[in-house]
Amino acid sequence: MASPTQFLSIFLFFLITVSADPDMLQDLCVADLSSGIKVNGFPCKDAANITSLDFFSQGLANPGLTNNTFGSLVTGANVMTVPGLNTLGVSLSRIDYAPGGLNPPHTHPRATEIVYVLEGTLEVGFITTANKLISQSLKRGDVFAFPKGLVHFQKNNGDVPASVIAAFNSQLPGTQSLGATLFGSSPPVPDEILAQAFQTSSGTVKHIKTRFQPKK
Repeated sequence: MASPTQFLSIFLFFLITVSADPDMLQDLCVADLSSGIKVNGFPCKDAANITSLDFFSQGLANPGLTNNTFGSLVTGANVMTVPGLNTLGVSLSRIDYAPGGLNPPHTHPRATEIVYVLEGTLEVGFITTANKLISQSLKRGDVFAFPKGLVHFQKNNGDVPASVIAAFNSQLPGTQSLGATLFGSSPPVPDEILAQAFQTSSGTVKHIKTRFQPKK
């Protein structure tokens, strides 16, 4: 089992060597999230208004609520919640799983991900572009990496809750969940396209789409 010190070493090596975001050109550029200016990232906050709170978060300290459809919850510590991460090319998330909970198949288009298991056990995997499944059973203290852009998942098959800390080499890695993307987009993907792609009927597609409609 990897110790916290070993995980920290792996995490720091990961951040230093494989940052996916552009290199910064100044000491810091705290994101001005209220600015209406559109750039690749966020414009910099006035340096006179920067405080330590721009680099601080307690959002990952406690387990998230997992009483939802998939039995899992992702809590992010990215540039949207820690504006000081702007231009730094790093972020974290905490993922909590109820017994039987699933973080469904998804991708991160802008980052590689590495997870460290805080508690519980997980079945995880990713699929290569050659359509090969790479999977692994994880327990407390284990580390596993998911390559940038590849479809991946995590499932808690245990009888007790599980949780991980996930690190990304991007300030905002982005997430595309396959089910929600294909069956819950707005405007919707035409039924006949999905029916042909999944070799099923339009009626089946319509039924699946009802499960991904926003809650009212």
